[in-house]
Amino acid sequence: MDDELSWTIEAKEKLHNIPFFVRPQARQHIESLARELGLEVVTAELVEQARGEFGQ
Repeated sequence: MDDELSWTIEAKEKLHNIPFFVRPQARQHIESLARELGLEVVTAELVEQARGEFGQ
């Protein structure tokens, strides 16, 4: 099984706007959420949803 997820350019930009010291944890949370939803591509909308859940 290939666990590699694709990220849209917009999603990558939003991830880059998250403070660097929490970015690795945020990325893991976002990718975990994407997998739970059965998605193969991380979108900007998903990043926003995850940020809301992450308390940002």
